[in-house]
Amino acid sequence: MSAISGLDIALWDIKGKQLGVPVYTLLGGKVREKVSVYGWIGGDRPSDVLEQAKERKAQGFTKVKMNAIESIGWLDSPDLLDATVERVKQVRSIGLDVGLDFHGRLHKAMAKQLASKLAPYGPLFIEEPLLPGHVDELKTLYQQTTIPIALGERLFTRLDVKKYFESGCIDIIQPDISHAGGISETRKIAIMAEAYDIAVAPHCPLGPLAFAASLQIALSSPNFVVCEMSWKMHYNQGHDLLSYVKNKEAFKVSEGMIDALTTPGLGVEIDEDLVRQAAKENGNFSWRNPVWRGPDGAIREW
Repeated sequence: MSAISGLDIALWDIKGKQLGVPVYTLLGGKVREKVSVYGWIGGDRPSDVLEQAKERKAQGFTKVKMNAIESIGWLDSPDLLDATVERVKQVRSIGLDVGLDFHGRLHKAMAKQLASKLAPYGPLFIEEPLLPGHVDELKTLYQQTTIPIALGERLFTRLDVKKYFESGCIDIIQPDISHAGGISETRKIAIMAEAYDIAVAPHCPLGPLAFAASLQIALSSPNFVVCEMSWKMHYNQGHDLLSYVKNKEAFKVSEGMIDALTTPGLGVEIDEDLVRQAAKENGNFSWRNPVWRGPDGAIREW
């Protein structure tokens, strides 16, 4: 329900009859006919990215994203960064745009080196080059690179993003609709971002409801640029974005984009029987992120 928020109520009249409008109609109407999306390659420890990039291109994507770096120390060998540059060169060589997710794994000593090495190869953006909270440090990095800087998955409200907007240290905000108070708050973040000439690129390594809700924001926000799509993402095990969707064609990727959803509500039809069956079989399964440690045993950012 968090991805739907209070807007779900507006899709029903007082007699309980479903209204025949998409959510984006309630947000002021659509400002585009298609939504740009990107897929993931490389996994947590990026490898074989060229072959995966070729697969994504064949699937209809024109943009991909990958983790920039594996486990790395606070101050580590600069040689570790060369492999990242080589992966970007490989993906760019087949005509795909690529975003790099630093994942907050680097601290500023290494982040500024990697940003400098990547600049000649034109990444689409670098994401979370530093962990949230380092606003002044991020502003310094912003002034040192020409690559667009993105972040936002760990920020949850307008108040959280406000200091980043005012400091002028990011180009792209990435609210996660399941974290940021649903459609209503995410929409307000997008509107606020537009006033600072900041683009919106929803963070969404999630399921079909969250993805469809993110598409409603994308369709109604002038400053939207691209949405994350979890189809065939490396985290998916035993199920995928389309596993529980009846109208799978609604999420078809063509020339890097998905057509505007046109059916009432979120525009996605869920196979509820399959969801109940999976819940029964999996019980109280709860995903936990891995714990990474360096060679000295110290915990590192995953």
